[in-house]
Amino acid sequence: MISTNDLRPGITIMHRGDIHQVVEFQHVKPGKGGAFVRTKLKNLETGATVEHTYKGEQKVEQVILTDRKMEYLYRQGDTYYFMDLDTYEQVPLSAGRLGAGRDFLKENTQVTWRMAGEKIVEIVLPDFVELEVADTEPGLRGDTVSGSSKPARLETGLEVNVPLFIQKGDVVKLDTRSGEYVERVRSA
Repeated sequence: MISTNDLRPGITIMHRGDIHQVVEFQHVKPGKGGAFVRTKLKNLETGATVEHTYKGEQKVEQVILTDRKMEYLYRQGDTYYFMDLDTYEQVPLSAGRLGAGRDFLKENTQVTWRMAGEKIVEIVLPDFVELEVADTEPGLRGDTVSGSSKPARLETGLEVNVPLFIQKGDVVKLDTRSGEYVERVRSA
C-alpha cells in the first residue's frame, strides 16, 4: 500500500480492479477542508485515461511491474510466438492481445513484456523499427518535393505514408509510437 501523497508520474496502482499508471498528479490543500490529490491515470490494458480525486493520506494498492525481455519468433494464424531471452521458453500470444503493435513485428524483433505477477500488462515495442516496402507506386526520378507523400504497404502489411522517392524494396525506419515514417535506411 502507498499513500496518495506519495503518488508520482510512472507509479502503477490498482484502481477499480485494473492496473493504472499515474500520468499526472496535483496535491491540493484548500483553505477549508482536508487536502486531496487530483490524478490522471492511464489504464495499462486498455490505454484509456481517467481522472480521479483521492483524499489526502488515503492508501491505494501499489502494483510492482517487472520487465520480461522477449523476442518475436513467428506467427501461426492469429497466434504470435515469442521467446523469453532469459529462459528460452516459447510463449504464444493472441493477435488481439498485441493490438496494433503486431503491425510493427517482424522476426527477431525484441520487445519488453511488462508483467504484474504472471499477467501481461503492457507490451513495449522498440521506439523505432526498420521494415521493407512490399508495395508502393513507382517513384519518379527527381520526386523530391518536400511534404508530398504516397501510401506504401510494408512487409508486415502495415500501410504508411512515405515520401515520393521511396520505392518497392527500400527499407524504411518507422516510429512505433506514432506509426509514422522517419527515414529511408536502405534503397533497393
